[in-house]
Amino acid sequence: MSLPTPVSSVSTPAVGAIQPFQPALRRTSWCNQVTPQAVGQTVVLNGWVSVNRDLGGITFIELRDRTGLVQLVADPQKNAGVHAVLGSLRNEAVISIIGVVSHRPEETINPNHPTGTVEIYPETVTVLNRSKVLPFQLDEAAQVDEAVRLKYRYLDLRRPEMYKNLQLRHKLAHAMRTYFNAEGFLEIETPILIRTTPEGARDYLVPSRVHAGSAYALPQSPQLFKQILMMSGCERYFQLARCFRDEDLRSDRQPEFTQIDVEMSFVTQDDVMNTMEGLITEMFKEADVHLQRPFRRMTWQYAMETYGSDKPDLRFGLEFVKLTEVFTESDFAVFREPAQKGIVLALKVPGAASYSRKELDDLQKDAKRFGAKGLAYILFTEDEGMKSPILKYFSDAEKQAIVDKVQPETGDAIFFMADVNFNKACDVLGRFRIQFAKKHNLISPDSHEVTWVVDFPMFEKDEATGALSPCHHPFTAPKPDHLHLLHTAPEQMLAQAYDMAYNGAEIGGGSIRVHQPELQEALLKVIGFDAAAAHDQFGFLLEALQFGAPPHGGIAFGMDRIAQMLTGSDSIREVIAFPKNNQATCLMTQAPVAPAPAQTKELHFDWVLPEEEESKA
Repeated sequence: MSLPTPVSSVSTPAVGAIQPFQPALRRTSWCNQVTPQAVGQTVVLNGWVSVNRDLGGITFIELRDRTGLVQLVADPQKNAGVHAVLGSLRNEAVISIIGVVSHRPEETINPNHPTGTVEIYPETVTVLNRSKVLPFQLDEAAQVDEAVRLKYRYLDLRRPEMYKNLQLRHKLAHAMRTYFNAEGFLEIETPILIRTTPEGARDYLVPSRVHAGSAYALPQSPQLFKQILMMSGCERYFQLARCFRDEDLRSDRQPEFTQIDVEMSFVTQDDVMNTMEGLITEMFKEADVHLQRPFRRMTWQYAMETYGSDKPDLRFGLEFVKLTEVFTESDFAVFREPAQKGIVLALKVPGAASYSRKELDDLQKDAKRFGAKGLAYILFTEDEGMKSPILKYFSDAEKQAIVDKVQPETGDAIFFMADVNFNKACDVLGRFRIQFAKKHNLISPDSHEVTWVVDFPMFEKDEATGALSPCHHPFTAPKPDHLHLLHTAPEQMLAQAYDMAYNGAEIGGGSIRVHQPELQEALLKVIGFDAAAAHDQFGFLLEALQFGAPPHGGIAFGMDRIAQMLTGSDSIREVIAFPKNNQATCLMTQAPVAPAPAQTKELHFDWVLPEEEESKA
């Protein structure tokens, strides 16, 4: 290709002065393409000054674009004008250069860098924009407070690490679309302005200007619309859907997030799961993670009483042993009552018999923090054998049963959790399982364990009120052989629901849906919707179900979470271009802000602030 006409290398005015417009030169190469094969070629590069050093009067600059770095050298004896311009630049100034690629002197070669054997003496330099003093150095961002990084997100995103995160996210989306296209799915957009629905979290509301006193809601998910698409005959739908939930934030939560949304008609649970295994396998390849199919499957009951979680981390062992039957007739009431009404679990931790008194006391504090009264234990020491404050409460038969079932060795410790509440006992010991694994370095960073969890309870009961609520959502179909429990013992029903867990995190969840209107109305009644309330909230769905709705099911995956885990990031904020902080604020734009009075008047609403409510009270 022909090179552009060289431009002046004279420096432009300082920051703050209005500068004459300087167009970027048409680049001939990306920085990472300046390799030994390019030696002798004249190239045009555009990018940012990443590093500027003066060594013995010679200026060395590392020029950065999105692909990498290349070294520029300016010698005042060879080109005084270029040397003056480059020497005047701060980091993050934007420049275009023309120069010939040459070999580096042997003593300056950097064998660990793709362009470490070459350099460029620019013939001309165009300063496209200068930079103020940076609020933080890009190569020191790991030590910078996250609030500063979020405020200057445009600088933070220049870091190669952040660019790679966004690049992988793009590749995941591309792999998703390629896979679904080959499988006959249609990508269909669903509305963003919808009616509010009870889905478990608060809706974000958008007041309507043309319908005074009314508001739209932003979707927590496209759930009802994708079901309607199945009733419309589309049969296979997917969408990279934007969703919104006004809930408290954690490192893996955002008020707006992206999910891979899928729905299929005329399918069984196995059909959906097998198709999604293919999707995840193809997506993970983009991160050089190669999964083996079929994925492991386990029931919710097994996952809870074996790993203490419905999203079990299978990168290590530490499986629970169920001791409920051992203590049903025990004299030790602390274990007997849970054995009769709930569950008794044991967890063997190799090497934990050496824990100090302080470490054991800290575990008791952790147990109370997790919601338990304490954490019982037995240490198996070389000097004293079985050692524990609770041994005096066990019969010899119970001690022997514990040893036979758990099979401890000298140096091990057994930790117990017993509670009449099954979920609570499993959850607390599950938290300790993760804690012990981290303490003993049992989790391999190179392991990738994916599993399906199936047969979830259909409903969960509020201990205080006794009210039932859906474990997934109210449109989930029960297992066919559990339909007879609907009017007699709905809390015992199991659902045709399935979650996918990856390395201890839920990355996707779905279910076979209800497609008969009578069953849907009956299930809504169980969770407190009478006929009038059901039709007020879900009338359009219930009506659509009466016009030939096919059997259907689907799933949604958390795109942000998948990208976070595959990049090894600590937070989903590291894989979202412009995230909110943990107060749901965009520090860069300062959103949210109070609207102007003219806006609120036009939208027919006014604020009632907390302090105003207090003053009225």
